[in-house]
Amino acid sequence: MPWNAPSDPGTGAPWQRAPWARGEGPRGARWFAVLVAALLQLPGLAIAAAGASHDPLALALALLAFAASFVLLAGRSYPGITVVATAVLCAPAIAVTTGPPFSAVPLAFAVVGAVVRGARVWAWGTLAGFAVAGPAAAYLLRGDAAAMIRPLIVALVLMLLIGVGEALRNRRERFREIARTVAARREAAAEAERLRIARELHDVLAHSLSQISVQAGVGLHLFDTRPEKARESLEAIKATSGQALEEVRGVLGFLRGPDGYAARSPEPDLARIPVLVDTYRSAGLEVDYDVELHSTPSAAAQLALYRIVQESLTNVGRHAQATTVRIHLVEEHGWLVLTVQDDGRGLPADMERREGGRGMLGMRERAELLGGRFDARTPEGGGLLIEARLPLAAAGEGVSR
Repeated sequence: MPWNAPSDPGTGAPWQRAPWARGEGPRGARWFAVLVAALLQLPGLAIAAAGASHDPLALALALLAFAASFVLLAGRSYPGITVVATAVLCAPAIAVTTGPPFSAVPLAFAVVGAVVRGARVWAWGTLAGFAVAGPAAAYLLRGDAAAMIRPLIVALVLMLLIGVGEALRNRRERFREIARTVAARREAAAEAERLRIARELHDVLAHSLSQISVQAGVGLHLFDTRPEKARESLEAIKATSGQALEEVRGVLGFLRGPDGYAARSPEPDLARIPVLVDTYRSAGLEVDYDVELHSTPSAAAQLALYRIVQESLTNVGRHAQATTVRIHLVEEHGWLVLTVQDDGRGLPADMERREGGRGMLGMRERAELLGGRFDARTPEGGGLLIEARLPLAAAGEGVSR
């Protein structure tokens, strides 16, 4: 894969990632290899220049190898061609010159860069050709079989450098995988937060608007005959709307905060369920609420139980045509068990396709997010029975939602 190949989707915008995560190095990295390769060859050039009077060929070939340092600039875009061109320019100098193999430095950089950028075949093919052509050229130009040893040793060292390139490539792949994993986790967290806000807004608005509608109907019905009851309905509408506005501000305040967090009103808990029940009793619904708890559930569990009760009563007021509702919250065998049962018309067959189905889905999600279970069914005596079970151990951990 080329050094500047497009990154995988889902890892964020290219300008938001580090160079190693984008699959490309900084601009200075290309010149670093060029400058290091050129500087390391200066001693070899000095040695070749000192003996240029009796061996001008060595100086010319050393200059070719020095020029190969600047071929490395094309390595990021064309790693395969770069390693071949560098080998062609450096091989004669490696075969002919004496002393330390300074001319092999550009080829070493080219081999490692080709492997890191995915051009393994080019790197192995080039080294295989060099291992054959280098010793042959040394023998032909020097006329001495011992001259073949130097190119063979250089070829062996370059093959070992392929392992270095593989290690660097694996390290970069691990960085990319980490970047993808982090991006996926951030996206999942953002999606979970969007779902949480959507659930909160649905529960708050559906309950509040339903209550306002019911209380307004009661007030209109009793306005002429019992004005004092109509006044109570108006007061209930005022209280419900005020509470709804406070909760909506709390949910939306999270989005308005400059650092992602904003001061919000306390989230509803079990202590507010009696207030919720009283609003429905004032509307003429007979509600019985019993609590049998031996420990204090976490804030997350209390919020989930409150919202389930709230949504259940909202469904009763809007769809069930019930007259009585029994709410029972008990702690048994390590579970928090909440049941809400009414004497209405039961669960419609098309509930999942109607607006009410969204509320059922929200209640189920709240229970399952805490490791619990949710069930809604029509019992033998008629009406609707909603049962939510939350594990007390998991709920007691105080998971913040």
